Amino acid sequence: MGLENSALVRKYVNVGEKRAGSTSMGIFVGLFAAFGGILFGYDTGTISGIMAMPYVLARFPKNIDDGFSSSESSLIVSILSVGTFFGALLAPFLSDTLGRRWTLIISSLIVFNLGIILQTAADAIPMLCAGRAIAGFGVGLISASIPLYQSECAPKWIRGAIVSCYQFAITIGILLAACVNEGTKDRNDSGSYRIPIAVQFLWALILGGGLFFLPETPRFWVSKGQEAKARDSLSRLRRIPADHPDLIEEYDDIKASFDFEMAHGTTSWLDCFSKRNRQVYRLFTGIWLQAFQQLTGINFIFYYGTPFFQSAGIKNPFTISIATNIVNVFMTLPGVVLIETAGRRKVLIYGAVCMCVSELLIAIVGVAVSEENKSANKVLVAFTCTFIAAFASTWGPCCWAVVGEIFPLRTRAKSVAMSTASNWLWNWAIAYATPYLVNTGPGNAGLQRKVFFIWGGCNFLCILFAWAFVMETKGLTLEQVDELYETVASPWKSSTFVPSAHAFQDEGVLHEDAYIKDTNDKAEVETSSV
Repeated sequence: MGLENSALVRKYVNVGEKRAGSTSMGIFVGLFAAFGGILFGYDTGTISGIMAMPYVLARFPKNIDDGFSSSESSLIVSILSVGTFFGALLAPFLSDTLGRRWTLIISSLIVFNLGIILQTAADAIPMLCAGRAIAGFGVGLISASIPLYQSECAPKWIRGAIVSCYQFAITIGILLAACVNEGTKDRNDSGSYRIPIAVQFLWALILGGGLFFLPETPRFWVSKGQEAKARDSLSRLRRIPADHPDLIEEYDDIKASFDFEMAHGTTSWLDCFSKRNRQVYRLFTGIWLQAFQQLTGINFIFYYGTPFFQSAGIKNPFTISIATNIVNVFMTLPGVVLIETAGRRKVLIYGAVCMCVSELLIAIVGVAVSEENKSANKVLVAFTCTFIAAFASTWGPCCWAVVGEIFPLRTRAKSVAMSTASNWLWNWAIAYATPYLVNTGPGNAGLQRKVFFIWGGCNFLCILFAWAFVMETKGLTLEQVDELYETVASPWKSSTFVPSAHAFQDEGVLHEDAYIKDTNDKAEVETSSV
């Protein structure tokens, strides 16, 4: 390479590090999309409280005297996750065809709301379960599309924090549900459970209605060959004119990246399992990262927390539920910051260590001390809060951020969908199996508080998995992540990765040889014109 061309590349790269325009719109779009987490979080927090309400216990269980059986509890809680699993798998067909934005609008305003209508009208278990399955289908579509939408709109320097705000919204939803349940639990009419369920209409309307005014991602329009729309989307996100040189440059970078990937042909589901560019390795990481997020045991607390605290001898489980939810919300905020300061790997590894220790201590205290011991109950609640704090500031937000950024554009929608589907599959398995594991009586394991030995063991596996498989992607563009996976073999060495001169800059692509060829071609044209 000649000195002149080297200078041109260096000049291009340096300019690319700081483009004109504002990143505020991209940040706002990503943060607004995170609001979709409230839909899932609110449902998670609502169902736990509803199943402990006196009015519901007097009418919904088959055997009113004994309350909900293990099979009834499993069905009501876990049926939502069945819908989310299939919704997440279907999401790529819609997000790659209609766009990320329209997928979110349809799933929130139509699919999710249909499920809420059925749940609100329900006066027996069958209709309640049907509504939860349909609402779950909508949540599945949303959960697989939001990280995609956020990652493709947000600036690289804050992308992880923005995507992790999806988890923050989930925690807010859980807290709001606990507050609404606390306000209606003593009503002696159907409003006790119908009001908390119907409130979900508001969340769906805010998300779906707001998205009408936000842009589609430029990467989606590039994948559809819509140049004008891609530039218009970039213009709205960067807040500079569509004919601005920096915007045209960024569009060309994104287009070059997509063309480079599509040189291998159109994408299919089988391409997600390809060894090229370590795609199958990335998919394995995403699927098991989401699986381990569920295996931490966090949803045991929020699905079955109220009846669990009741069985543990705690007099006011609803109040304890609100307290744990407050911890969940506010401890997510440090996690949003840590993702962009400490990095993904450290957050996941040290978070799993804290969760493992907390849950093993809960299990040990539960086995060693009787349920009547008030001090033991306080210790139980204290370490439950410690566990929730560790999860909320690490694995809760970080998993969504990593899954949203490790896949190439060509297979991103499908890979994110399969990773999210893994989350819902394990969510269903845990929700379904937990009553049988915890409850006493015929057909149940009767583990009660000893179930935390299982969660503690799973968190130990989380430590090993994060160390052995998760790459450090802090501060990299989505395209630079591709280069990371191509050039760094060991995850524990990924934190020292430095993008090369031809790496992708500011969410775009600059292949050095392609740039120089383009420069030479332009020079030849100018010479011939003269």
